[in-house]
Amino acid sequence: MQQTVNWHEFANADDVATAASQQILAAAEQAIADHGQFKLVLAGGTTPEKVYRLLAAAEADWGNWIMYYGDERCLPLDHPDRNSYLAVDALLDKVAIPASQIYTIPAELGPEQGAALYRPIVAEALPFDMVLLGLGEDGHTASLFPGHVHPADELAHPVYNSPKPPPERVSVSSKALSTTSQVIFLVTGKNKQLMVKAWRAGEALPMTTIAMEKPVDVYIDADANAA
Repeated sequence: MQQTVNWHEFANADDVATAASQQILAAAEQAIADHGQFKLVLAGGTTPEKVYRLLAAAEADWGNWIMYYGDERCLPLDHPDRNSYLAVDALLDKVAIPASQIYTIPAELGPEQGAALYRPIVAEALPFDMVLLGLGEDGHTASLFPGHVHPADELAHPVYNSPKPPPERVSVSSKALSTTSQVIFLVTGKNKQLMVKAWRAGEALPMTTIAMEKPVDVYIDADANAA
């Protein structure tokens, strides 16, 4: 499927986070009204952290939110570089989402076992209601890196030789991340300009493999979107 993109530019990273948090809350309200729950895939990074802190201060029907992760680093559960550590600190410890509705990737068990255990969780969850993703300055999204090849039909991949430490990770696949009602990429900072230009030019990079019938949304700040 060919990816189509709706680009939404904002003045700065704070404005990106504000707009994203508002859209997430609106999507949650709609999903819960439609089918009783809101299945959200979380991303790691500084801009998602801003989003999570805004969500934590908001009113929502938290008891019907179900949380997943797009990827995780193979580190101990209490390691501050884990995406789950960030999400717990910024959001999940501050709102009333039942622990049974938070599906952490068991990446501390290693790439193979972590991916194997997360695949049935993803399979049962699909389709997601919303997926949050970032964009690395090297072109990666989740832990899908340029030049890495994974089985197309696999729902979660073991990842080795990541160009960013740690080298071992688990990533939900582009196929699974595309099986959702909405995708929001959060892209901020001047160091993203080259990858944004490559994306707009149609280069084959991991973020372009996230494709649905509807366009994906990119919430981008002026620094990242500069010509």
